[in-house]
This record gives sequence, structure tokens and C-alpha cells, in this order.
Amino acid sequence: MKLLPDAVGLTREEVPVTDLAALNGALPHYQAQVVFNCAAYNAVDAAEGEQDAAYQVNAQGAFNVALACAEHQARLVHFSTNFVFSGAHDRAYVESDEVGPLGVYAKSKLEGEKLVAMVAPRALIIRTAALFGGDATRSRLSFPERIVERAASGERVRVVSDQTVNPTYAADLARAAIALATTDMDGVVHVVGGGCSGWDELARATLVEFGVAGTIEPVSTSELGSAAPRPRNGCLESTRTQPMRPWPEALREWAARRRQAEPKSP
Repeated sequence: MKLLPDAVGLTREEVPVTDLAALNGALPHYQAQVVFNCAAYNAVDAAEGEQDAAYQVNAQGAFNVALACAEHQARLVHFSTNFVFSGAHDRAYVESDEVGPLGVYAKSKLEGEKLVAMVAPRALIIRTAALFGGDATRSRLSFPERIVERAASGERVRVVSDQTVNPTYAADLARAAIALATTDMDGVVHVVGGGCSGWDELARATLVEFGVAGTIEPVSTSELGSAAPRPRNGCLESTRTQPMRPWPEALREWAARRRQAEPKSP
């Protein structure tokens, strides 16, 4: 299968995943052969008090996209999360490991996975973790961007130190997802940046790459007091595909690109 060269990115305002009629109108209109469902309610802490909103997007929305893809014979690539695991393992999770979501966000994403698999068994479900990267036009900043902003303003930067993840560069994930979409692979696959890191380690590396002075104060999960429970071990590995490049290398490239794009002082 070859992807269409004129790919189209649609916002949630243009085609909400909660609107099945809109999806059924958009897919034939754009002659969609492959659909990448990147939509997610990913405000992890807020989801604890907004369960209906989280399930509407992460579960019902995923179900709607799968229904539309099945109706119009489009290949579906659906994105999920490392949060579907409990984090109790002392090693990275692989695709065949038992799931055990802890909070509302995690449970809603797992429900989305199940609904996609039920409606579109040939769909590809990509679990990923700790995304960073993108441009400066987005309203919501990724974790490294928030760290830079806070440190640059002189703010006290407290970062959890007892949770591990795979920092994943969004551009690397996009390339990997496109490549996998052209294969016959279906089911669940883990696609993350190479290597695991504590959030505090990622924060310190970010400040180094951006040349920003600041001190990262490590704190425990219990000290931070977040509303939603999170897996202590959020690291993934894959038995189905090759690992992406190490996360420090990807972070370095992204930081260099962002610095080059910054407006020069007169």
C-alpha cells in the first residue's frame, strides 16, 4: 500500500471524533486510504474529575473513527499510551504484557484500544510515551518546553524523580507511524524513543540542550500530590519493530532546530 502524497491534517474543530456523521462525511470527501487518529483527551489530572469528557474522546471517539474507517475501507492507525500499564514491572513493558490502567485517562485510552480492535481488527494501535517536539504555534506546550519556560523565568522547577518513561520526539514517531502504516502489521505495537529516563533527568537534559540556567529539584510522586495516579515504570519496548534512536539524540536535534527558529535580536 502507498500513502496518498496529498495528506490532510484535520483539527478537532473541523472533524470532531465525537461526531460520527462528520467522520463519515470527511473520509470519502478526502478519499482517505489511511487515517491516523491522533485525537486524545490527555489532561491526565483533569480527567479524574471529567470522566465523561475523557471517555467521549478516548473511547467513544476512537470507536467512531474505527466505524468510519471500516465503513469506507480505510486503514486505521490509532495512537494509545504507556499509561495502559500499572507500572509495577521492574522492566520495560512489551506488547504482550498484561495491562492494568490506574486512572481515568488510562482506563479511557485502554477502552479505546478495545473498541478499535473490536470494530477494525486490522487496525494498527501504536502505544507511545512522553511526547515532545513540535512548533511554537501550539497553545499547549510539551514537558521540555514547559521546563525551559519555567527555568528561564526564574521559577522554582520541581520535577518528579521516581517515574520513568521513554521520551519520544514527535517527528520520529510520525516517521515511524507512516512507515508502519505501509506494512501489513496490525494489532498493538510499541513505538517510543530509545532508552528510559526519569522525568527529572529529562528536565536537566533539556536545560543543557537549550542552554538555560536553572536547577531541577527532584521530588517524589507522593510529594508532588498529582490528582491522577501514574505508573512508576512507564517504559516500553517492542518485540515487533526496531527501536527508534536514543532519546538524548532526538532531544538534541529538536532543541537545535528550535534555537535556530527563534527570532534573532536586532
